Formats: sequence, structure tokens, C-alpha cells
Amino acid sequence: MRILLSNDDGYFAPGITLLAEVLSPLAEVTVVAPERDRSGASNSLTLDRPLTVRRSQGRVHYVNGTPTDCVHLAVTGLLKQLPDIVISGINHGANMGDDTIYSGTVAAATEGFLLGIPSMAISLVTESAGQFRTAGRVAVELVTRFQRRSPGEPFLLNVNVPDVDYAALRGFQVTRLGKRHKAEPVVKTTTPRGEKVYWIGAAGGAQDAGTGTDFHAIANQRVSITPLQMDLTRYSQLEALSVWLAGE
Repeated sequence: MRILLSNDDGYFAPGITLLAEVLSPLAEVTVVAPERDRSGASNSLTLDRPLTVRRSQGRVHYVNGTPTDCVHLAVTGLLKQLPDIVISGINHGANMGDDTIYSGTVAAATEGFLLGIPSMAISLVTESAGQFRTAGRVAVELVTRFQRRSPGEPFLLNVNVPDVDYAALRGFQVTRLGKRHKAEPVVKTTTPRGEKVYWIGAAGGAQDAGTGTDFHAIANQRVSITPLQMDLTRYSQLEALSVWLAGE
């Protein structure tokens, strides 16, 4: 079995280092990740300049581009053989609800999925150093399940792991995305040269965190697993929009 690992925290991040360590006994693991932190890069591709791929050590490569660049390059030409699964993470911080739109972690997995490969993004819901070992064991469990019985079609899973000891987990739960309140206001400040600058405000708190959501699962110390799709069509508006366009 071949596994491609990527992330948005950079090839040197503790989460991806641990992921490579715990998955190596199960499969041939190759890392292709950004050379620096690219959190919030979403699904952006670099089209205005060439990209450079360098090797750190062993099967670890780093790219001067986005998480999407990394997976795209790996799958469409860098690797001699296609991976059986793409795993992005372990992200340092949650990717729940609206976070998935902006997340580079989810974007790396999404690119694998769009290229026809089963993919998952794994995030540890923490703001501190965190229990990365717990998320690592969750990754091993999911990969082991995948090895035992591969699904009939590619999937895209968004996995969030509570920041607790593995023994404290209360199982796995298939969830839907919740929703956050709008982001906090931008933070305005001034540079030593008197130039006004702005920091993007923090993400809003959970707004839709009811039963069945990823927020609810994490609050109850369960691993949240949300299947994602890339069809953005709002089918409920197709008929109404057709009527509107047909009107005078």
C-alpha cells in the first residue's frame, strides 16, 4: 500500500512527522508538503510561476507552493506510482464547520479526491501543544480499516480529533458540518513607521453545534468524521432561478 502525506503547516510540522512515523509500518509513505506554513491557503494553485520540489530526507519532499500544489504535483508527475490514499495532517487546530472552506489541510485532501484518490484530512482540535499521539492512533485505525475493506468509490473525509488522551475518546461519529458565527472584526494596529495594518480576526464561535454536527461530536469527546462533496450546486434554487430568468 502507498500513502501520500501532505499538510498546510509545513513539512517540518510535528503533526505530519508523527503521521509518517505511525503509518510507515503499514505502508510505503511519501511526504510532499509545503516548505512553510500555508494555513488558510484553501484550494489555491500556483499558476504564475514554476514550482520547486526539494528533498529533506528519505521520502520527504517540500514544495515552495500551496498544499494543493503539493498533492497535484505528486499525483500528476512527481511520484512514479499513484498513492492508494492521500492523507493531509495532522493539522494543529480544528477544521470544523466553515473552516473547511479556508483550510489548506482540507484542500490538500480535496485535491487528492478530485484526482480520483480516496483522501482524508485529519485535524487535532487544540490551541496548545496537543495530543498528537491520539490523532496518530486514529489515523492508524482509519488506514487499517481502509486496508481491510476499500470503499467502492473515492471518498473525501474530514476528520477532527478531540485533544484528549486516546483512552478518553468516546468512539467515532459520522457527522455533518456545523456552522460558526461570523468572524471577529479585523484587528487594527500601526507599524513602527506609522503604517496602518490589519490582522484578520479570529474565527467565530460555534453557531450550529447541535446533535449530529462535528462541533457536537468534539464537545462529547468523539472523533468526528464528515464525508465531504465538491458539487456546489444549490439544487433547491434551480427551478426558482429558471422561472426568474424566464419572466419579463
